[in-house]
Amino acid sequence: MLDIEVIEDPAAAEASLDPIRTRILRELAEPASATQLAAKVGLPRQKVNYHLKALEAHGLVELVEERKKGNVTERIVCATAASYLISPVALASVAPDPRRFADRFSAFWLLALAGRTVQEMGKLIAGAAVARKKLASFAIDGEITFKTAADRAAFAEELGVAVTRLVDKYHDGGAGGGRKHRLVVALHPALKNAQNQAEKDQGNDQ
Repeated sequence: MLDIEVIEDPAAAEASLDPIRTRILRELAEPASATQLAAKVGLPRQKVNYHLKALEAHGLVELVEERKKGNVTERIVCATAASYLISPVALASVAPDPRRFADRFSAFWLLALAGRTVQEMGKLIAGAAVARKKLASFAIDGEITFKTAADRAAFAEELGVAVTRLVDKYHDGGAGGGRKHRLVVALHPALKNAQNQAEKDQGNDQ
């Protein structure tokens, strides 16, 4: 089972978005039969079987084993991944094109870059799985609080200079055996969680 599977097929994406099938995929993080699933999701076994066949047809569920119980063969199935992401490829005709929003201060460009990252990483992960090789990647995730907008702007400027310096240092366009890598650096406001919002609301009431 993959940690994350990127769905590119539009029909598979549609199948995965059905609320019942989403619940089934979540329950199938561990192998189970249609009878076991029916008890968990509160649906008749026949209806669960219907959804399982649709998910299996789109490669989102796979057979683990078959168990004989008298004259009945029980199929044990499992989700192909613990989590799923739908690639922009599934909406190819309306997928964002990073070249259209090429502005480093554009939130839409950041979204387009994120979409391209999902698309490219999905293909790379699938290729690495077929080749049975580890995929080399690196990411940093963190939070930073700026006192002022000017501080944020200064940080972004210094970050851009530092990244450019590193690229100039290590990039070798003439390397015959070199492997090109994609570099994306992003900075955006963090979402306000419920606790922070509640504290803010409480402060406004005082």
